[in-house]
Amino acid sequence: MDKINTSARKFRTIDLAYIAVGAALIAACSWISIPLTVPFTLQTFAVFFVLSALGGRRGTWSILVYILLGAVGVPVFAEFTSGIGILLGNTGGYILGFLLSGLVYLLMTKLFGNKLYIEITALLLGLALCYAFGTAWFMYVYAKANGAVGLGTVLSWCVFPFILPDLIKLGLALTVARRVQPMLSGARKAAA
Repeated sequence: MDKINTSARKFRTIDLAYIAVGAALIAACSWISIPLTVPFTLQTFAVFFVLSALGGRRGTWSILVYILLGAVGVPVFAEFTSGIGILLGNTGGYILGFLLSGLVYLLMTKLFGNKLYIEITALLLGLALCYAFGTAWFMYVYAKANGAVGLGTVLSWCVFPFILPDLIKLGLALTVARRVQPMLSGARKAAA
């Protein structure tokens, strides 16, 4: 019985370590800004990578920890910002939408396995859900502060400029995660 408890404790400890590293990676990537016509961060790259490399359960927990750290004031969001005000602001819905992406990924890989086409489909559906939730959130918050704004306008501000970069980040994240997964599974076997 004691051996089972020790093994379970090690498993929980390694899970917590992976979750913490995943949350730290998302934070670090949110600080990296690529200055193009519309600047963007590597935040979504990290979300895709963490989900693919760590799996749906640990990846989703990493996203939740990242969001909670930002909510309590740790400057983990883009441009070293933090606080509940960021989450309740215009673009906070996109950050919260990462959690929905994680849940979609977790559900789809749990139901259909970790085949590459399932992962791609899950990440694409998660991204679409993140865009939809974030856009609805933006429209609501913006309308309360400034008056109504059209869907097309919000999409042109918040979604269309990011589709191609996000698809590139998705492809890169899956490629890197596929190369890292064998090392992670080796660490998991050594810890068991």
